[in-house]
Amino acid sequence: MQPIVSAALQFPTIVFTFLIALLTLYWLLVLLRIAPLELFERDSLRDDHMASTLVSLGFAGVPATLALTFLVLIAGSLSLATELLALRWISLGMLRVPVGVLVVWLSFAIASPIAALICHSLHRSLHRYQPFTRRCLLGATVIVSSREGEEFAMAVIDKEPNSHVRLHCKKGDCPKEGERRVLVKYLAQEGTYRSVSEQKYLDTRVRINRLRLRHKHHHAGYSA
Repeated sequence: MQPIVSAALQFPTIVFTFLIALLTLYWLLVLLRIAPLELFERDSLRDDHMASTLVSLGFAGVPATLALTFLVLIAGSLSLATELLALRWISLGMLRVPVGVLVVWLSFAIASPIAALICHSLHRSLHRYQPFTRRCLLGATVIVSSREGEEFAMAVIDKEPNSHVRLHCKKGDCPKEGERRVLVKYLAQEGTYRSVSEQKYLDTRVRINRLRLRHKHHHAGYSA
């Protein structure tokens, strides 16, 4: 036990120890109904906030705080294993800081797809509960099941035939039955969602990523 505690307090693992302590406090506040479950969620994916970033990484359909919890726990475990199996046996000196930063980055990079896979496996059971069927569904893919006039449509979450959501159609963009759509905005007063076609959503993500890449290159060239 002592080696594990010592490793947990060494850089870089202490970064994850601190984050896990914060997350533990947060979930305690959630259980006491003091803190909201949808702490980082917004009503739309349009803005570049944490929830939309997590959606782009494959964490659609679960609250950002739940995704972050799995991500930090897995990354922290990888960092702890690295410390116990390798770093503690090497005399790094001043190199511990750059090596530690690299370990943190690699831990998150490896943990991200694993955490996303776990979150996807929890979708079906989580969506049975009301708190998990609101803003955290933004970014999820749905299949239109029926139309309700010109303003509304019903849809089921992809691969979850028992999870239904109601779509609010924009004028001239009411989805067709069987069409695949992505939820992009939550209308709290109606309890409905705005959506776009899956292809349009994917094209938009690609375009945004290209603009960001150009923006970075522009600033890098300007700085040089």
